[in-house]
Amino acid sequence: MTVLDSRPEVPGDREDRVSSIESLDALITDAGVSMAPVQDMGKGRGPFWLDSWLLDNATDVLAWRRHIHAHPELSRQEFQTTELVLRVLRSVGLQPWLLPGGVGVVCDIGTGERCVALRADMDALPLEEATGLPFSSTIEGAAHMCGHDAHTSILLGAARALASAPELPGRVRLIFQPAEEVMPGGALDMVAAGALEGVDRIFGLHCDPRLEVGKVGTRVGALTSAADLIELRLTSPGGHTSRPHLTADLVHALGTVITSLPSVLSRRVDPRSGTVLVWGAVHAGQAANAVPQDGRLLGTLRTADHRVWTELEPLVASAVESLLAPTGVGFSLDYRRGVPPVVSDEESATVLRAGVEAALGDEALVPTEQSSGGEDFGWYLEHVEGAFARLGVWSGEGPMSDIHRPSFVLDERALMVGVRVMVHAALAALA
Repeated sequence: MTVLDSRPEVPGDREDRVSSIESLDALITDAGVSMAPVQDMGKGRGPFWLDSWLLDNATDVLAWRRHIHAHPELSRQEFQTTELVLRVLRSVGLQPWLLPGGVGVVCDIGTGERCVALRADMDALPLEEATGLPFSSTIEGAAHMCGHDAHTSILLGAARALASAPELPGRVRLIFQPAEEVMPGGALDMVAAGALEGVDRIFGLHCDPRLEVGKVGTRVGALTSAADLIELRLTSPGGHTSRPHLTADLVHALGTVITSLPSVLSRRVDPRSGTVLVWGAVHAGQAANAVPQDGRLLGTLRTADHRVWTELEPLVASAVESLLAPTGVGFSLDYRRGVPPVVSDEESATVLRAGVEAALGDEALVPTEQSSGGEDFGWYLEHVEGAFARLGVWSGEGPMSDIHRPSFVLDERALMVGVRVMVHAALAALA
């Protein structure tokens, strides 16, 4: 078998590329990061072939991450990232298949009836990067400020490491997913394409800047929340503000919904469910003395309870209708279900913890709180059991830089930690 060079070349035909970035070797050298601590994370805790692979390939994992970081792609536009994934997997004789639409990859390693899946997301955010890194985004209006470049590189590393194993006790399915940052998320595309067919259990992880590198957060139950979008459009004949009784006071109606709908929900939903409605945008009118003819209200509704999530849409529709009935305004409600909560079942969480302990030792395991944020990994768990982990990426020095900020930076030692965790999670699930 001819083994291709898995290191992608940085395209050089675009004038807007950073001129100092001429190769992946330059990406590594320019940052001045020593690879020794990256290679040593968890050394000696895994099978001999894993330690050997990490020792020889840590710089490749780092190079993949920096290349993807420098060339981010927005949701459902991850064509170059997909091509990189395909090339790396094929370089070790694997046979990945491409999703319809040209973004997203699925690949099996090993043989046997039993199959465990590992998932990574690939898309960037529509942000301008402000880190000043030598491998910063070269694409205007796009940046990896959520760590998906790390997720993709970690899963590529896990794939190559598993492919080097003398023998696996079953199959490991790799799922490289597009479009996690939008709704509906790319997880639905993967499920529709058959990515979960034959899968017994699925695992994933996400960078967490609140945890120090070398730590992995897990929990049984809900890890994230369901997140739905509400868009309410109001209409009125309009008129003069001196005669509101002759028209329908649209702005007053908007205010009624803004203040009253969250209150109504707080009395109609179990407060232990962590259900919260927050408005993000309101638009209406131009003049102080004119009742506007149309208005628009946008917000997110989140809950930690899966059962409550299934009941929210009709509840919101009924409440909005009741609140607006006395005002005389017309309205249309667009309720968009986003993602279900990520709920790790007890058995899968136990398997994942066993994998973390085998990879890094029990001192690496830490409890983690539930987040109100959404994560479309929850769609996979609607079909198969599984668990999700938080991967520490804080260096332990200086302030923690939160995700979705232009200044987000992760400690790259976390890459090898992530590879170990994903490999051992798969092995623990197949054991």
